[in-house]
Amino acid sequence: MHKITHFVGGIFQPIFHLVAWMLAFLYGLIPNYAIAIALLTVIIMGLLTPFTVKSTRSMIAMQRLSPEIKKLQQKYKGPENRQTLNDEMMKLYKEEGVNPLGGCLPVLLQAPFLFILYSVIKGLAFTVTTKAGVITSQPRYIPHSSKMYENLIHSVGHINVWGMDLSLRPFPISSHGSTLAAIPFFVFVVVAVGFQYFQMAQMNNLSRKRGQALPSQQLMMQRVLPIVFAYFYLVIPAAVVLYMIISTGIRIITQDMMFRTGVSNPNKGANGLPVGEREIPASEPIEAPSEVVEKPKAKPPTVKPANKPRSNNSSKSQPRPAPKPQSQPRSKAKRKRKAR
Repeated sequence: MHKITHFVGGIFQPIFHLVAWMLAFLYGLIPNYAIAIALLTVIIMGLLTPFTVKSTRSMIAMQRLSPEIKKLQQKYKGPENRQTLNDEMMKLYKEEGVNPLGGCLPVLLQAPFLFILYSVIKGLAFTVTTKAGVITSQPRYIPHSSKMYENLIHSVGHINVWGMDLSLRPFPISSHGSTLAAIPFFVFVVVAVGFQYFQMAQMNNLSRKRGQALPSQQLMMQRVLPIVFAYFYLVIPAAVVLYMIISTGIRIITQDMMFRTGVSNPNKGANGLPVGEREIPASEPIEAPSEVVEKPKAKPPTVKPANKPRSNNSSKSQPRPAPKPQSQPRSKAKRKRKAR
């Protein structure tokens, strides 16, 4: 095990020297260990910000695809359909431009920086006990001409800030001299874990507002990861925990800006366009959208009553009725007889 550690440490030696040199340079500008670590954290997070943005969008996209994933899981139940389910899910991820491991990217990238900063802090606080029992400081990785090196020699390897030695960890409590002196170190751990839960709650609240279901795997990971990190915070120097507090705070601010500016819009694919649309290359001519003229709706035809067929014997063709014969004037003799 010691050989493996020595081999890995040998590979990272140039990076240890680079990070320690940057820390010593920042300390030379503002002679405060906490401020120097904070400035170093800002630089590191500035380099990781593109990955943080990509990770946040991947997490939101995974939440958006949760209903489709559940449908596939219901359709391909049983161990005999496991391979088909994996193929269909990978096809869905490819079509939507989503990386299922994108949400874990910042955590994976943080691991090397935690190891590097942990090794640098241990190197800064490195001490040697002489044969006479005298403890002397021998800081590693930083230039001997730096102001940090001189102060560490003077303080015998103690990284003192606000009455705390940032090279110490919460346990054992005896290393702090008293329980009261150890309380700030436990406060650091609580703040670091609280910031991580707040960051995840920030993401979950946005998803709930957009009506997106949270995958059960993601919820489980969000609950377990801070607890796992809490264990590491109890066994690493307080200076590294301070780095985690500041870096998580920067991620919270970054996510809030993304939500406000719409960079994390889940309706956008990996190319920044709405899902289902593609980016038109410059060589492809862009057709102007044709104006759609809405035609007026045709009125339903009015049904006219059918004309009665005219009879062949029209009024003109029908013969006039014969006039009644006019009564002839009676003769005078007849009138006289009648009068009698």
